[in-house]
Amino acid sequence: MTSWLTSFPQLSDSLLRALQRSIDNGFRSFTRSYGDLIEGFFSPLQTLLIWFERLLLGTPWPVILLVVAGLAWGASRSLRVVIGSVLTLVLIGLFGMWDDTMKTISMVLAATLLSIAIGLPLGVLMARSARVQRVVSPILDIMQTMPSFVYLIPVVMLLGIGRVPGLIAVVIYALPPMIRLTNLGIRQVDPEVLEATDAFGSSAWQKLVKAQLPLALPTIMAGINQTIMMALAMVVIASMIGVQGLGQPVLRAISNQYFTLGLFNGFAIVGIAILFDRISQAWGKRLQKHREASHD
Repeated sequence: MTSWLTSFPQLSDSLLRALQRSIDNGFRSFTRSYGDLIEGFFSPLQTLLIWFERLLLGTPWPVILLVVAGLAWGASRSLRVVIGSVLTLVLIGLFGMWDDTMKTISMVLAATLLSIAIGLPLGVLMARSARVQRVVSPILDIMQTMPSFVYLIPVVMLLGIGRVPGLIAVVIYALPPMIRLTNLGIRQVDPEVLEATDAFGSSAWQKLVKAQLPLALPTIMAGINQTIMMALAMVVIASMIGVQGLGQPVLRAISNQYFTLGLFNGFAIVGIAILFDRISQAWGKRLQKHREASHD
């Protein structure tokens, strides 16, 4: 009686093995039948990623620094942010991590663009349709509570090890904030503004492009900021399946107990995260001030 209360009843080992075997065999047969088709479907992602890598690795480092300084100044109008951004990249380059950093940034940029391309329309659909919101919200809840390592399993089984599976895993992990905050930003648009657009006879498309999206832009920028941060975090984990960049030296340092290697690359990841965060946050704040000024 006591053992029954302390040991939870479970299926027999033979039944569990049969169930696991049937699921594994079904998934294996699916990948064998449709693996080439799936790889062909995702081949444009590889082209996009290779293009970003070649662009960043082939561009002279002074040009990269000038571009980053220009973006930092355009977003923040703060000399401190500009100096901090440039100094971060200079230190990364001095410690021999420039190429790995450019590969990491290329992965983050590609994942962010894909997340925006997927998340923005889905967020708009959620804002316009309560039914879509009821369907998509539980899926987003699952995506945001699932451990990040779990995302690697299906993409590896479908596409193997490489940059494209890593990119897909990064996009899936980083996508929810983009969808949620786009939905939130559009829903928070002042109803009086929407009534005014209706009074002027605006179509649904004109209302979206000329009123809802511009007014929701600060909130959408917050979603882009969170997407970038989550993409950068997932890029490190995706190094386990062959994604090149700063994550691989960190993984190698953990496996071989190389303290200095892990420390330097960890600081580089933190520096890139702060750089992205400061620039995107400053951009969002400027948009918010511009919105408040236009209302005044």
